[in-house]
Amino acid sequence: KKMSILSSLSVTWSLVVLVVTLLFIYGVWPYGFFKKLGVPGPRPWPFFGTFLSYRKGFYKFDTECYKKYGKIWGIYDGRLPILMVLDIEMIKSIMVKDCYSVFTNRRETNLELAGPFADAVSVVKDEKWKRIRGSLSPFFTSGRLKEIFPIADTYGDRFIENLKKRNPEDGIKIKDVLAPYSMDVVASASFSVEIDSINNLNDPLVAHIKKMFNFSFFSPILLIITLFPFTASLLGKLGITLFSKSSMDFFYSSLRKIKDQHSTSNNVCKRVDFLHLMIQNQILDEQAEKALSEQPVKGLTDHEILSQSSIFVLAGYETTSTTLTFLLYNLATNPDLQSKLVEEIDEAFPCNAPVTYDVLMKLGYIDMVISESMRLLPTAPRLERVCKKTIELNGITIPKGTLVAIPTYVLYRDPQLWESPEEFRPERFSSENDINQYTFMPFGLGPRNCVGMRFALMIMKVVVVKLLQNFSIETCRETQIPIQLNSFFQPTVPVTLKFVPRSHKKE
Repeated sequence: KKMSILSSLSVTWSLVVLVVTLLFIYGVWPYGFFKKLGVPGPRPWPFFGTFLSYRKGFYKFDTECYKKYGKIWGIYDGRLPILMVLDIEMIKSIMVKDCYSVFTNRRETNLELAGPFADAVSVVKDEKWKRIRGSLSPFFTSGRLKEIFPIADTYGDRFIENLKKRNPEDGIKIKDVLAPYSMDVVASASFSVEIDSINNLNDPLVAHIKKMFNFSFFSPILLIITLFPFTASLLGKLGITLFSKSSMDFFYSSLRKIKDQHSTSNNVCKRVDFLHLMIQNQILDEQAEKALSEQPVKGLTDHEILSQSSIFVLAGYETTSTTLTFLLYNLATNPDLQSKLVEEIDEAFPCNAPVTYDVLMKLGYIDMVISESMRLLPTAPRLERVCKKTIELNGITIPKGTLVAIPTYVLYRDPQLWESPEEFRPERFSSENDINQYTFMPFGLGPRNCVGMRFALMIMKVVVVKLLQNFSIETCRETQIPIQLNSFFQPTVPVTLKFVPRSHKKE
């Protein structure tokens, strides 16, 4: 009996040792990847890789690695190797030259976890991406944007009226007033919905969209997927997604209703919006399937239309309000440069003249100011592409399936490329300086850049011009200078500024 207890104990211990050994092997298995390629990088932890270094901010981690390892290094998000690249020739290949043949796709997204966003233009791959992207590009020509401009103009005026009701002595949390503006413009331009969240903060659609953004780098789901990628599919099947499911369901059912109303109204749409343009080019699911195998087809299926509408709103809302927040902070902390921009605006629109699309698009200094703000505080501090077939670049063999990233935050502050990179100097973007496009790409670059780039710039310019026609933007007691960012590249303290009304004197 004693013998049988001992033998069963030894079997149990053998199993424990085996499981621990297998777990350990699983935990460290991928970490020879960069050694084989001869690429330097920080030492990874079992299971976590270098992921825990993001706690201090991934942009700070990227900066440290650049200083230590040079222009090419390797890191690990859990078990996933990421080749970090700051070499200009390699960037050219990744973003433009070899985009269609090798670097077509973004980071692999588990489609079940992506939920309804699985066929959004930012997620889809290869031929499907080409078809969807090709169907969307015509919506962002200057002709189309000119038609959509009145929407931005109307909401810009509402934004100013709302600000005029506030006490000019009070500091204003910038994101709190800019987020509703960008939400209203983007939602209205996408599907002609009158939300008016500028004046109605309790709008349910707004509340649900905000809720969808409440997730953290270190959320349990994200950590589990990073450490144990094979669980992503299981979590997806259990109905768990990265975004709040109830909010996503509410958002999608709202979109479905809006789309059905668009489709049934036989009269020509009173106003151009992106949803209306997509419905005009709707194709059947069968045609989409055919498009992958035979001749190229343009157009989107019913579900793809809903997905693009969602991504327009989600991507447009958050990125625009964040970019504008950083921009106003930079103008408030550089009053001399703000005065220079005000001069340009007053000359283009004398005596508070109405803002027109054509004149707005001809302004030069505002472009420089926006570019310089996006260089110092980029909306996309990293760009990523997956290598879909083995390629040799700069003497390094990049195996098929490798995720390649360009740490743009580091690129835009490289003293070898930018003089006094920590300073806010819009003039560096003047036409005489002829900046190399591979050193500055705030909206990405090449065929897979941000499809809504021109739309985003238009709605930002509208609000900045109207703001500066009416107010001076100033720092106040609550303004945190210099701005501090958390690990998620968001301000640790809400950016708070004062809007002081301008007294318009006729010269």
